[in-house]
Amino acid sequence: MNLYVRYFDHEALATSVDEAMAFLQTIEEIKLESNTASRISTFLNSSNLFPFRLKVSYSNYVLFLKTEAETLEQFKEEEAKRKEQKAERVSTMAERKKTILDALNEEKIGWWDAVLTFKRVITMPETGKCKYIDTRFHVRLRALSAMDAYNRLIKHLQGRSDVDPRSQFPSAKSDKFEYTYLGNETLAAETASSAEETINE
Repeated sequence: MNLYVRYFDHEALATSVDEAMAFLQTIEEIKLESNTASRISTFLNSSNLFPFRLKVSYSNYVLFLKTEAETLEQFKEEEAKRKEQKAERVSTMAERKKTILDALNEEKIGWWDAVLTFKRVITMPETGKCKYIDTRFHVRLRALSAMDAYNRLIKHLQGRSDVDPRSQFPSAKSDKFEYTYLGNETLAAETASSAEETINE
């Protein structure tokens, strides 16, 4: 395992603690302490994969990163790829969130089948203490969209006398909220006649 070492615009790829120390000694403004080599060695030989920052003045640090790269150029190429992959992951996650929000907000007026699992506060009779219980609430209702169904569902639960106001409700974007569009006019009569509202612990 090698070390990438950077202090402001100064940087190097060191293959040993001695090389890292030699590099630091070329920077005049850095005053090295007697235990510097030992601290670098401890980091290099540890299982820690996070960056190590060596304080060399009141507010300045030298950055150390472990790497398999053999040269500074190779390290920079690998870092560029890593940052590109990270950006792609962030972009993918952003697109996924956008897709979820688009689906929730897509206007589909009609009947919806909605299921919400939330943290319901229950008072235990034997102790008088309260605890959170995962509770499943299932309902069919008319709404303008999945988000509208969610908002109506939450408003309904918050207004129920048998639901403690300290209960916690998940986000509409979470997997704790499931919904299915049942249709509008064609299924309205059938759905209305078999509409169900159940709350199960």
